[in-house]
Amino acid sequence: MLILAFDTATSVATAALVRDGDVLGEAVTTPLAVLEAADRLLAEAGGESKDLEALVVGIGPGSFTGVRIGLAVARGLALALEIPVAGVSTLDALAEGAPGAVPVIDAKRHEVFVRVGEDIVAMPAAAFEAAGRTCVGDGALRYREHLERTGAGIPPDDSELHVPRAQFHVRLAGAFRAAEEVEPIYIRAPDADRMLA
Repeated sequence: MLILAFDTATSVATAALVRDGDVLGEAVTTPLAVLEAADRLLAEAGGESKDLEALVVGIGPGSFTGVRIGLAVARGLALALEIPVAGVSTLDALAEGAPGAVPVIDAKRHEVFVRVGEDIVAMPAAAFEAAGRTCVGDGALRYREHLERTGAGIPPDDSELHVPRAQFHVRLAGAFRAAEEVEPIYIRAPDADRMLA
């Protein structure tokens, strides 16, 4: 099965082309350039969009706009190509790429998205601690000083452990379904909704 996966929930987007578990190619880009990256991966593998059999998309949490970009791209491609989609949490993909580490996504507003038990929450960055643990993700980078001061370890800024690599989305993908059935993980209302309230 030839699968295209991508995640645009954070400031660094990724795309991967995977056939039967083998990674044919992977790209790191920006959320707005994810389609271009996907097209390049297909061309490098000698394929075309019509060869795709399924999609996997990162469903957040992360930037509201980034999550919406990813879902819109997935829905558009799935409808045009008549293929199914699976959604995977961006936090789970980060964790899969750094076993044993704590994934931390920058939630803006001086907050981070993290898992607390089975729940994904937004919490004040200043209140989050992971003493004795390694933290990865753009939230770990942004709040490195606080996390290290409270006893957490953070890999170097250029480490690929901080990127929600799309190949891990494929590994974590559950049931494939119609694109419109894949729901985002937002955690909180977008800023625009708050301003209108």
